[in-house]
Amino acid sequence: MTLGEKIKEARKNAGLSQEQFAEKMNVSRSAVAKWETDKGIPDISNLKVMSKLLNVSIDHLLDDGETPEFGEMTEPVNLADYEKKGRCRSRQDAVCLAKFADADMIYPLMRTKKMTKGESIVDFLVAPGIVQALDQINENPECYLVEKGGKQFLVKITKDFVKTSELTEKVDPRSFVIGSYKYKKVLYKLFK
Repeated sequence: MTLGEKIKEARKNAGLSQEQFAEKMNVSRSAVAKWETDKGIPDISNLKVMSKLLNVSIDHLLDDGETPEFGEMTEPVNLADYEKKGRCRSRQDAVCLAKFADADMIYPLMRTKKMTKGESIVDFLVAPGIVQALDQINENPECYLVEKGGKQFLVKITKDFVKTSELTEKVDPRSFVIGSYKYKKVLYKLFK
């Protein structure tokens, strides 16, 4: 579903005509029509207002619709219970190493948002790097690819949770894409 289709659907779900929506957004009806037909893209300030007005997230509007091909298990974690030592460069490294002590290999990863056309245009028009910055503000987990017993797991560790997902297909640890994120291994590995 395109950005325009999502805007139109959210507007209709909110019970607003194009005219009513344009009035509440303080833009012309033709601007709304352009957005809904993907002939124009709202700027970031309009996206913020739109998100609140239509009760949908900016992420939902800009998401390219791809969904990860795995289930995710979430567990609470207290980072204060772990300390950096040995090969661990962060408390999250220590959590991952403790949780997967029997892993064959743990690759720390760098995660970047794979931008849709709409996001790329917004990013270019508003300020280069704004989409990545907003993504980092919303959620900034430390990510790891864990290999254990012939299986691969994507592990994301935030300040409060460990999210573990078994991958359904093997990925190359050097670089891979899942959903709307690109993952790339960093220069160090974790192992005992």
